[in-house]
Formats: sequence, C-alpha cells, structure tokens
Amino acid sequence: MEKLTEVRWHARGGQGAVTAAKLLAEAALSQGKYFQAFPEYGPERMGAPIQAFTRISGDPIYIKSSITNPDIVVVLDPTLLKSIDVTVGLADEGILIINTDASPAEIRASMGLVGRSVFTVPATQIALDTIGKPIPNTPMLGALAKATALMRLEDIRSHLQASFGKKFASDVIEGNVRALEQAYEEAKGE
Repeated sequence: MEKLTEVRWHARGGQGAVTAAKLLAEAALSQGKYFQAFPEYGPERMGAPIQAFTRISGDPIYIKSSITNPDIVVVLDPTLLKSIDVTVGLADEGILIINTDASPAEIRASMGLVGRSVFTVPATQIALDTIGKPIPNTPMLGALAKATALMRLEDIRSHLQASFGKKFASDVIEGNVRALEQAYEEAKGE
C-alpha cells in the first residue's frame, strides 16, 4: 500500500487555495494517483480565513473527513500566523511552507518551532511580478514541488498548462508558469 499524503492549505478567501488544492490533486490524477481535494468554509466572503485539503495516494482513499494530522501545511497568507496555529496536528517530520519574505530561520524563531521542515517563498510578490495580481496560489505550488517529493515541478507545470489552457488566454497561462517556476527557484528551506 502506497503512503497516503495529506496537505492542509490555510488562506483567505480569494487567494486561490481551493484552486491550488484542486490543481495539485488533478496533477496527481494525471500521474495515475487517487486523490481528494475539497475546501472547508461556510458563508465566509473574500478575505475570510479558509482551509482547503488535498489527499493523494497510490491506493483508493476512503476517508471522508477534514485533515487533522497533515504531512504538509501550506500557508498562503502570513497574517494568519498571528491568529491561527497552522501547525496543529503537523508531525515533527512534517513540512511547513509559508508565503513570506522572512527566512525559514526567522519563521522558526518567531513561531518557536522545533522539528519540522520549514520553507518560505515570497509568493505574493512573485505573483505580482509574473501575473500582475496578488494571488499566491500558483507560486505556492512551485514551492510545494521544491519542498516535497509529492509531485515534480514538470508534472504540475504540464497539468497547469492543460487545465488553464481551457479557461485562460496564453499570457495568463505563461504568467502562471513563470510564477510556478520562479517560486520553485526562490523557495528556501531548512
């Protein structure tokens, strides 16, 4: 049985966490994996804290609940670190990926983290530079590819191009691919 990998996404409405969770899952499907991707929110509106979840496995997934003990936590909005304990349930060998200009060492010190791998990437700035909008979801997928062995950058890129090709103009697709690749290069970890 292949290991089940669970990813919990923390963001605010409108930052693209649900889209990122689905893109990651669909990229896994293109690799022959089983997946689940779903959000958890109520009547919140743009800017309200939300969570999204992705499960990936080589075997069918029968779990029907939120993810409470993730292997990977991805934080799209660093302001959430002041109001939510994003590390709840994250094991000592887990991976934390945060959209921030701060270094992994600075994040580790400010959060009092022991254990866990910490990766940081300035995803919002990368999104502004490449797609012209402060939507950090695509850059965070690039950082996730660098921080984990869950999915190769090439696989995410290929799926992103195919998926976005059905909905967006070529310049939007190219900007998102640049954001994905730049974040992969700029993500720092310890």
